[in-house]
Amino acid sequence: MEAVPLLVRRIAATLGYAVHIPRPIRVKRDRFLKPGELERAVELAARQAGTDGSILILLDADDACPAELAPRLLERAEQTRPDRRVFTVLAKSEYESWFLAAAESIAGVRGVADSVMSPPDVETIRDAKGWLSARMPSGRSYRPTLDQAALSARLDLNAARRAPSFDKMWRDLAKLLGD
Repeated sequence: MEAVPLLVRRIAATLGYAVHIPRPIRVKRDRFLKPGELERAVELAARQAGTDGSILILLDADDACPAELAPRLLERAEQTRPDRRVFTVLAKSEYESWFLAAAESIAGVRGVADSVMSPPDVETIRDAKGWLSARMPSGRSYRPTLDQAALSARLDLNAARRAPSFDKMWRDLAKLLGD
């Protein structure tokens, strides 16, 4: 709830823009994929965003192929609100994969080891949360509600673009803001 707006604002600022982001609408992935739920969330997002607002759908891909699932979600969203610009980004496999792509920039933050190094092929690691936990002191584990925003604030945005799904989000935001 805090990390995504923070990350979007950071990307926008890097691109030379300031953005207003309404409170995110959080829906559990399994529920979101059910018929009617995405549509309900898109309607709510459209109301929150105002008459000129756009909608960003950000979802962990988990085991799904982002290139297959994202277009289906985008089609449903656009059918629901054809009057809105909608962007759909699926983090492969999860949002935390983006931290792995720029691991050196989060070293020493929220208990992440000072010597942490980005692994190769970050988006092939299925349990990025576990990967982060393994690089924290014994007895400490990564907790999204406590750690995600702090790590997002320190994330090297250019290094994170090594993750293709993060790079897609960057490109989508650049297109949205440039238009």
